[in-house]
Amino acid sequence: KSRYFSSFSVASFHKYSGCVLTDGDMQEKANLLITELFDTELIGEGALPSYEHAHQNLVTAGCEAVPHRATVYAQLVESELLWSWAQLQPAEVEGARLVPPPAIGRCAGAHSVCDVQLSQVSPSSFTPLSPLCAMFSVDFSKPVSSAFQSHSTSFVARAGGRAQVVLSWWDLDMDPSGAIVCSMAPSWTYPQPAKAPWRDHWMQSVYFLPAERQVAEREELSLTVCHDDYSLWYSLQPHSLQDAQAETPPPRPCCTCQAHLVWTRPRFGELNDRRRTGSYVAALRSVLSEDSVCLSVSDGSLLPVFAHMLGAKKVFSLENSRMSKQVIEEVLEANSKKGGVELLEIRPEQLTSQDLRGEQISVLMGEPYFSTSLLPWHSLFFWYCRTALAGLLRPTATILPCSASLHVVAVEFQDLWRIRAPCGICEGFDVTPMDEMVQRSLDFRESREAEPHPLWEYPCRALTHPTEVMTFDFTQCVPQEPISSQGLLPFIRTGRCHGVALWMDCHLTDDVTVSGGLTQPISEQGDCEWSRHRKQGVYFLRSAWDSLGDGRTGVSYSFTFEPSLGDVKMDFSITGH
Repeated sequence: KSRYFSSFSVASFHKYSGCVLTDGDMQEKANLLITELFDTELIGEGALPSYEHAHQNLVTAGCEAVPHRATVYAQLVESELLWSWAQLQPAEVEGARLVPPPAIGRCAGAHSVCDVQLSQVSPSSFTPLSPLCAMFSVDFSKPVSSAFQSHSTSFVARAGGRAQVVLSWWDLDMDPSGAIVCSMAPSWTYPQPAKAPWRDHWMQSVYFLPAERQVAEREELSLTVCHDDYSLWYSLQPHSLQDAQAETPPPRPCCTCQAHLVWTRPRFGELNDRRRTGSYVAALRSVLSEDSVCLSVSDGSLLPVFAHMLGAKKVFSLENSRMSKQVIEEVLEANSKKGGVELLEIRPEQLTSQDLRGEQISVLMGEPYFSTSLLPWHSLFFWYCRTALAGLLRPTATILPCSASLHVVAVEFQDLWRIRAPCGICEGFDVTPMDEMVQRSLDFRESREAEPHPLWEYPCRALTHPTEVMTFDFTQCVPQEPISSQGLLPFIRTGRCHGVALWMDCHLTDDVTVSGGLTQPISEQGDCEWSRHRKQGVYFLRSAWDSLGDGRTGVSYSFTFEPSLGDVKMDFSITGH
């Protein structure tokens, strides 16, 4: 008979596994260890120290573990898309070149893993430079160590290119024979991608090499993965240096330039988006003159640098932290423009004419981007800043963006609906008590609000036309009274409506708009392409609705912008004409 112990949930002890005593809580050590301690990086939730403690204190030698074994896989690739999430790239501004500070290029970047749905990163957006490599395995039925370890594998480069990124995931052998496998591999590794299982609690990992390296086709290389008790990191070296690498393994990456602490990975991608940069440059060019006095309100933005390069007389920028101020100072210094932008670590409501050296603002600008924003309409903080600064603006001042609009579309999700779906009977186990607990939680107000999701990772089909539901006029101050909007989104396609996607468009000028939502018109079939830079809002319906697409039914909506709260309240329901 098996003596069972689970280090994940020890309901009979009401303790963490590290607090369980074999001379008090357990009559004898267990010979079967059942756990689920994993995250996208495999070890990020403390699996190794938990297994280590269990083998030392709670289970017998030669015990069996379920799962039995984990294997970590990696593939070295070149990818302009993914690399743009890690390093600031040069930007073109009216024929001039804005280069990143050398410190950013030398920096190994943030140490935290970048977890994404790699199934939504098209193979056409990267070039494999290595085969898929099994980097290391952990046998959970044997003693496990949480001490630092490194593992290397040698390979011959499949193609020449710039080695930049390591794509990684793991598999679990649930039994000793490996007959039952739980794989985290992305869908494009499957012979039939549509049959790949969808998961969101475990995804895949993207690791950025400390520096990109040019490799030649057929070059012999060695890829090394290191791990401590909670995280992994990778390095690449010529095969001839593998032994030297083993003697002095690379340290854990750490940001030394501060930029990776100021800018998230999606933010790096946003700053590197050439089309987006072109839109801002075009808008600025249309409103700036040689006597323009500009004030920028955004966190860690390059907008004031662009304004200076375009010939504005004077440029001020409000920064929310000393760290972001220092990063922008380094950008200016790297481009011989030190002093071209006066960076002020002052809140908008505290800014005075003296801080502006007596100047009145002729152009108030923002992306807008604020590091604390979670939902699309949180960027309306710019409107409140504009209101607080009204007394410092010239009567004819230009506001850029001049307005913003909130957009919605009812959608059918390919998989994201599963995070709200009841489980029912799972592998013969009745989990309806958990379903009922979750359903009760949906009665709370917070569950009837939108939540942020990066929809480029979660495919969906539009079942209605995208619709502008609210407009916010930044040329005027924030109104005292609420703004309301009601209407109907008629269903025009068949499908199962799970909820509504929401996003904001920023209208820089009358002719230039930057969207935080759809990047292309919706296809005839309803397929949507979403911005990778910003999260969109998702409002899940209490119950999914089957649409006939005949326009007779639709999603009715009601929005209210509460100026005193700075928030947008919303409600949706299914209705007929």
